[in-house]
Amino acid sequence: MFKNALISCSDKKGLAEFLKKFPNLRIVSTGGTAAYLRKNHIPVVEVSEQTGFPEVMDGRVRTLHPNIHMALLAREENSHDMEVLKKHDLEKFDLVIGNLYPFEEQSKSKMSDRELSEFIDIGGVALLRAAAKNYQQITVICDSDDYDWVGDEAEVSLEKRKYLAGKVFAHISSYDSLIAKKLLGFPLQQKEISFGAKLVQPLRYGENPHQDANWLKLVGEEFGIHNAKVLSGKPLSYNNILDIDAAAILGKEFTEAVCVAVKHNNPCGVGADQDAKIAVKKCLEADPISVFGGIVVCNRPIDMGEADLLCPIFLECIVAPEFSPKAFQKLSQKKNLRLLEWNTFEKEHLYEIRSISGGILMQTCDKADREWGPTWICHGTAPDAEKKQELLFAWKVCTALKSNSIALTSERQTVGLGMGQVNRVDAVDHAIGRWKKNHPDKNDVVMASDAFFPFADSVAAAAKAGIRWIIQPGGSIKDEEVLMAAHHHGVNMILTHKRHFRH
Repeated sequence: MFKNALISCSDKKGLAEFLKKFPNLRIVSTGGTAAYLRKNHIPVVEVSEQTGFPEVMDGRVRTLHPNIHMALLAREENSHDMEVLKKHDLEKFDLVIGNLYPFEEQSKSKMSDRELSEFIDIGGVALLRAAAKNYQQITVICDSDDYDWVGDEAEVSLEKRKYLAGKVFAHISSYDSLIAKKLLGFPLQQKEISFGAKLVQPLRYGENPHQDANWLKLVGEEFGIHNAKVLSGKPLSYNNILDIDAAAILGKEFTEAVCVAVKHNNPCGVGADQDAKIAVKKCLEADPISVFGGIVVCNRPIDMGEADLLCPIFLECIVAPEFSPKAFQKLSQKKNLRLLEWNTFEKEHLYEIRSISGGILMQTCDKADREWGPTWICHGTAPDAEKKQELLFAWKVCTALKSNSIALTSERQTVGLGMGQVNRVDAVDHAIGRWKKNHPDKNDVVMASDAFFPFADSVAAAAKAGIRWIIQPGGSIKDEEVLMAAHHHGVNMILTHKRHFRH
């Protein structure tokens, strides 16, 4: 099958077993790989024997030689190419196996930039690119997962060689994007930005059953949902992952215990307290109808107290930094309930990326104010410390809702949420409707709005419902009219001067 191979691998998993299927194969290899193959009783020709030139500069230069690249790039159908090989007593390669220096793993260490630069592969990239370019004649493998099926082929077809070559360019592109990210940090002012991604797992389907989907992680991203450990339950779905992300965005804004329930990518219930059990109780009771079939994220470990509250409700997922053995035993009995242990969800990300037709959008991440803003202006009675905490809680929740959004809260529990509306007064009406339906006994309710009120109608609706505190960015050309309406209705209004749209 194969006659002449060039092999240089950082990851040697399965390599010896694969090569033993070809006992008559001539193998040209580099230092570390050659030593590994000899240890496994596989004959090897040193690269220096092929090139007639020793490895130099601590191995920095070894495969970068005409005697290697002529044998990689020669075109079988080109008589001149074949004459050049014959003149230099070379045989063309028909199999190339390689993967690159472990830059990603080393980039997580504390080594200096100079030390890390030694893990930027040059020769490996060059030989893989050359082999992939010449896929009409060369089978090139960069992924050990392909050893089994390639080894079972009597002859690798042109279509499959093309597929393997494509994987090589994807591998190199991902590798280069990681190096670029390490050097540039993905600053927004760059004219060219590349992203590499690796498969976490295939998904059964996307948002709907007729859509195909995969879950991938960006190379170089140390923290993310891919860090979560699925302890029990079914595999995560596309929609589960989106909802978990939406809950984590809000959950990481709190230092006290918080529990966030999400349904269809919007928080539907949020509760906060110094006591984690009370936070969970508040969350579940915030909107008991909407939480059905949702996901719940807690920023504190789940013990039996929390498990007793969560277990009776049908939920898709429960995410927490940790589950006590008894809590896990109780909750894992629900076979379709996914339990995820994710102890790094509070880690910050600098940028967020979204796909659009034919491209992407990239921006810095939006962050809610975690403390009362020093430049916030109160129009009306100044809030005391307790009221400030309530308004701040509502403000945080509002930033996580899809725009236009309104959050109504009381005692650090959401009592009515209005989100995703095309005008603000509808968002106000929706939030008030949920409040009056689910928590008619709650009187001391505050309102947060993710953007300014364009008209005074929302303030009038809030006042009619009994709301006396509103926090919003301001910035409308009708701010004066809105503030006058607030004063007229006895509503105290805080202007933050920062908008929090979430589309």
